[in-house]
Amino acid sequence: MAYKTVLVEQLEHLAVVTMNRPERLNAIDAFLRQELPAALRDISNNEDIRAVVLTGAGRGFCAGADVKNMALRQSGKTDEQPPVVDTTLPGPLMAIRSLPIPVIAAVNGVATGMGMSISLACDIRIASEQARFASIFIKRSYVPDTGASYMLPRLIGPGKTAMMAYTGKVFDADWALESGLVDTVVPAEGLMDEAIQWGQAIAANPPLAIKATKTLLYDNEALEEQVARESAANASMSETADRREAIYSFVEKRAGIFHGR
Repeated sequence: MAYKTVLVEQLEHLAVVTMNRPERLNAIDAFLRQELPAALRDISNNEDIRAVVLTGAGRGFCAGADVKNMALRQSGKTDEQPPVVDTTLPGPLMAIRSLPIPVIAAVNGVATGMGMSISLACDIRIASEQARFASIFIKRSYVPDTGASYMLPRLIGPGKTAMMAYTGKVFDADWALESGLVDTVVPAEGLMDEAIQWGQAIAANPPLAIKATKTLLYDNEALEEQVARESAANASMSETADRREAIYSFVEKRAGIFHGR
C-alpha cells in the first residue's frame, strides 16, 4: 500500500520502514500519526515478514510532534485537512510495541520527544554517531508522554531519566550508549547495513518462537496504563498559558517566558 509519509521496503523476510518527512526531520503530523500504525498493521498481516527495521529519511530519525503544525492549527493558518482518523488503530508507540515481530530502530539523527519514545518502543536501538536524543516535552510545557515515563527509567534508571526529563537537554550518541539508551553506536555510513544485518539474523530464526519470545519480554497492559496517565496529565497541560507560550516561543525561535499558569 502507498502512504503519504511512510516508505515500506521488503527485503525477503525483513521490512524496512522509513518515516518520510525529511523536510521536517520526520516530525509527527496527523498523516504520519495515522500512517505509521497502518503500515505496521499491514506488515503484521504479512506472514512472510519476520522482523522490521524502522528509520527516518534524511538527517533525522523523528523530531517528535510537529509543533509548527500545532501552531498553524491553533492560529487557523493552515488549509491542510487531516486524514480521517481510524479509531481501530493504536498510536505509533503501541503499534510498535504490540507488533508481534521484533522492531529494530536505526536512529540516524535527532530523536526527540515522541520520536525518542518511538525508538524506546523498539526492541533494539542501533544509533548512528550522529544520533541525538532529548526528552523535549518539558520545553513544550508537557510531561513525558507516548510511554516515555514508563520505558525510559526502565532502560537508563530514574536518575538519568530525571536528567533528561527535567532539563530537555540534548544528549549525544556516546552518552546514550553509556547510559543504556541505545544498544550500539556505528558510523553513519554503516548504520543501515548494521541494522539490516541484525534484522536478517532475527528473521532467520523460527518465527513462532521469535513471536512468543517478544510476548514474554513485555507487559503491555502496564505500559498502556502509564500511557493513559501521561495523556491525562498532558490534557491538563494543554489548557495552560505556559503551554501556549511553549508553542509560540518555539515557532518564534525565542526563549519562553513561563508564569506557572
